[in-house]
Amino acid sequence: MSQHTADQPQTSTLAAATGPDWWRDAVIYQVYPRSFADSNADGMGDLEGVRSRLPYLRDLGVDAVWLSPFYASPQADAGYDVADYRAVDPMFGNLLDADALIRDAHALDLRIIVDLVPNHSSDQYEWFKRALAEGPASPLRERYHFRPGRGTDGELPPNDWESIFGGPAWTRTTNPDGTPGDWYLHLFAPEQPDFNWDHPAVGDEFRSILRFWLDMGVDGFRIDVAHGLVKAPGLPDLGAHDQVRLLGNDVMPFFDQDGVHAIYRAWRGILDEYAGERIFVAEAWTPTVERTALYVRPDELHQAFNFQYLSAPWQATELREIIDRSLDSMRPVGAPATWVLSNHDVTRHATRFANPPGLGTQIRTAGDRELGLRRARAATLLMLALPGSVYVYQGEELGLPDVVDLPDEVRQDPSFFRAAGQDGFRDGCRVPIPWTVDGPSYGFGGGGSWLPQPEGWGELSVQAQTGVEGSTLELYRAAFAARRSHAALGAGDSVVWLDAPDGVLAFRRESGGAGFVCTSNTTGSAVRVPVYGDVVLASVEGGVVLADGLAELSADVTVWWSVSSD
Repeated sequence: MSQHTADQPQTSTLAAATGPDWWRDAVIYQVYPRSFADSNADGMGDLEGVRSRLPYLRDLGVDAVWLSPFYASPQADAGYDVADYRAVDPMFGNLLDADALIRDAHALDLRIIVDLVPNHSSDQYEWFKRALAEGPASPLRERYHFRPGRGTDGELPPNDWESIFGGPAWTRTTNPDGTPGDWYLHLFAPEQPDFNWDHPAVGDEFRSILRFWLDMGVDGFRIDVAHGLVKAPGLPDLGAHDQVRLLGNDVMPFFDQDGVHAIYRAWRGILDEYAGERIFVAEAWTPTVERTALYVRPDELHQAFNFQYLSAPWQATELREIIDRSLDSMRPVGAPATWVLSNHDVTRHATRFANPPGLGTQIRTAGDRELGLRRARAATLLMLALPGSVYVYQGEELGLPDVVDLPDEVRQDPSFFRAAGQDGFRDGCRVPIPWTVDGPSYGFGGGGSWLPQPEGWGELSVQAQTGVEGSTLELYRAAFAARRSHAALGAGDSVVWLDAPDGVLAFRRESGGAGFVCTSNTTGSAVRVPVYGDVVLASVEGGVVLADGLAELSADVTVWWSVSSD
């Protein structure tokens, strides 16, 4: 049963000063609700906890907050298995809490983006439960991908597709009379059956869900597995083993099919009916940034995550290549590039950059912590200097590393328990963040935390870093403020590359009579570059030394310069 509020549909109450096309240069902060703040001391973060920390996010300098799923769910995959899209799971609160959070955020000039999970439901979703209970003749089975098995007695899966979490992408059902039944498709966990988007009822349902949350006042949606809704006709065999390793390298019969674009054009029509510049952002893992650009054509979605950039190593040549390709791909469709370094599914970049390149986005070793943090700070300033919109994952502003030594008995990532899928170490980036130097769960809440926090976590807390010159938190605050105030930063679609030594990125941006230069030294040695103007910010204290008309950049540092536009 869905919960409902008695209030009338909301319209945006944000100040007009936020301006049109706010999303083109927005800094959007991802909150993973179960790990952000716990208001009722049950060890689990909740919506009231998020609401209590909204002033912190306003003061940090972000423009919008993206909330990972808080819907009613059995939590087989941390809420990405939704049982009711119009209800809040009791562990997070209720719809009144969601309503209050949205209203408070708007009062602070913060926008709220919520997760939408349209590729699959929970196996506890009413449609799926009835489809199983009613047996093979149930018309509700047409809303999912039920198929007879292959082999003499249907004992083999209908095709060779593999789950992203490991093992077959099919699970066999048992008929109401106890006999073996058909199989159903789940590209993720068995508790997450994939919807059949060829059935009109599925589209009808999600258009209704969109309107429900838009009427609640949300400012947009992050679309989970946006590339996965449509499957190739006939569900053909892929004919390859270790399929998860192929993701992102080619168009798959279950991912990035062209049919998804008709769905998003219909959704865009709904969004455009609402005032306040609501937006869609796609989680779309595609083989190229050129295919990602197809999702953000003018009549489709507004933004798509730039996973090619997230996956790039801290190396100047590769970073420049992906920056150019990203900007070149987005320019023809008029969409902003987006830049992201971390999220709830990958090892935090402070740990990725602490390890040698080429290990992927899920890493099991801590590496050189000091080096990783230094590179992470430099990478952050580089990212914030690029034209477009930026996504920041909670705790990133504290320089948090991944917790790589969680014992097996506390892990909860479903892919950890399945063979041959993802590495299963996403729990490390989901450990609740520290707010205070000491106390129960370092200020996360009064009742511990659902994943154990490491010893010394409080040394990285908001309390420990606030007002401390040179801290990572103060670097982020200063960078967000400078990005907002400098006319040459933020929105745009191009950069002008400047000559620079090997291993150094240097580019110029201009707007409104203001000039700006960003220089990033990705090498392990000091290098010399011209003095471009006045230093605005450096990723580490003492990271740039001016002498004899030249600037010496220390190893792994980014420097911002304000320059004359003459």
